[in-house]
Amino acid sequence: MTITAQPVPEAVHIGGDDLPFVDLPDGSKMKVLQVREKEGLWIIQAIFMAGYEVQTHRHTGPVWGYTVSGAWKYKEYDYVNRAGSFLYEPAGSVHTLQCIEDNTNVWFHMYGANLNLDADGNVESVTDGRTALMGYLVLAEMQGHGRPAVITD
Repeated sequence: MTITAQPVPEAVHIGGDDLPFVDLPDGSKMKVLQVREKEGLWIIQAIFMAGYEVQTHRHTGPVWGYTVSGAWKYKEYDYVNRAGSFLYEPAGSVHTLQCIEDNTNVWFHMYGANLNLDADGNVESVTDGRTALMGYLVLAEMQGHGRPAVITD
C-alpha cells in the first residue's frame, strides 16, 4: 500500500492594517475578518462610539466576545464589558448591546445568526455572516478601499 503525503495546511495571517475598517453611519467602524458560510462562522471587529446600540437580538449559535478597549454593556444585565473582558453568549441568548464609551474596540466570533427582534419579541430581520460580509464589501468599495481580502470558505 502506498501512502500519499497530504499537504500540510498553512496558517493564514492578516495584519492589523490588511483589512480596512469601514465607517458606519453613526461614526462607529467595523471590519469582517472571516466568514465560513458552510459552518455559520463569522468573525468581526468593531469600534463603537458612545451611544451606539445594536437592536435587541437572539443568537442561533454561540458567540465569544473580547473587549480590546472602551466599555459596553447589555441593557438586560448589570455588568460592563471593559478592556480585557471576555464574554461567552450561549445560543438562544437575547440582549441589546449598548456602547457606553467612545472608541470601544470589540472582537466577536459568532456561529449562526442574529435574529433581530421588535419590541414584542418577533423576528424583524436576520443578520448572519453572509449579510455582514456583503454589507462590509459594499461599504469598503463605496468608501474607496476596493474589495478587502476577507478569509472565506
